[in-house]
Amino acid sequence: STDLTSTVGYDSIIQHLNDGRKNCKEFEDFLKERAIIEEKYGKELINLSKKKPCGQTELNTLKRSLDIFKQQIDNVGQGHIQLAQTLREEAKKMEDFREKQKLHRKKIELIMEAIHKNRNLQYKKTVEVMQMYWFFLPCGLIAMDRDTFSQNMICLADRSYQQSVTTMEKIREEWQNEHIKACEFFETQECERINYFRNALWLHVNQLSLGCVQNDEKYEEIRKSLEMCSIEKDLDFFVNLRKTGSLAPAPVVYENYYNAQRNVTPARSPAPVPISRRGPLPTPTSAPGEPDYATVDGYSLV
Repeated sequence: STDLTSTVGYDSIIQHLNDGRKNCKEFEDFLKERAIIEEKYGKELINLSKKKPCGQTELNTLKRSLDIFKQQIDNVGQGHIQLAQTLREEAKKMEDFREKQKLHRKKIELIMEAIHKNRNLQYKKTVEVMQMYWFFLPCGLIAMDRDTFSQNMICLADRSYQQSVTTMEKIREEWQNEHIKACEFFETQECERINYFRNALWLHVNQLSLGCVQNDEKYEEIRKSLEMCSIEKDLDFFVNLRKTGSLAPAPVVYENYYNAQRNVTPARSPAPVPISRRGPLPTPTSAPGEPDYATVDGYSLV
């Protein structure tokens, strides 16, 4: 602005810097809220894996898979709690950066406020002297040849006006130099803020991606255990654990207890015969329209 006392441009810069600081505070609050969510989710997963029954009567290989499943779910929950702590640390870093910039900026703003105040006071004084000068000038010109007092007053007013203008110009130059320095400082600070904000956001996304990768590694351990799950071994394990013997009951035969003459020697039941193992187990199949256990929407995990 060509107005010497105007601060419109300076005020616009300060408003933009304040908006930037506010944006950093909003991201800082976002990280804190996300940390609360991650911690709550992690604790609920841990409680779920420890307190909620999930196939607790299964046996052998499937039981081992379920144990690994619950353990890895617990590990996933621990991972979310660790991520929550990491997010809090990143929020603290953002807060420290924001406060550091605020302190450095405050020094420059105090200098500029003092210069603006001095400039405005001198400008007001210069205007008053100039008005006085223009008040005495017509009278002095009229009475210059006859009135020595008028001549002295106009000379005094002229000299005061010149001195005031000279002082005003020095203050203007000082203000302009400090204004340029302040703008350069603010520009550097804004570059640092944008760069820091961008990097903080990038790091946040990387941390979320890392959490997904680590979770998938835990889920992969579950899938590996499920690959070792054997239907035949589990059935054999149950049979061996709960079996009542290897012989079936003997066939039931008729014995005549009414006519002892006709059945002198009662027929004894034949000895039990060993039970032969049944044929091979049926192959599990998926119902029509359902994906195989190892595929999700056409993507095979095996």
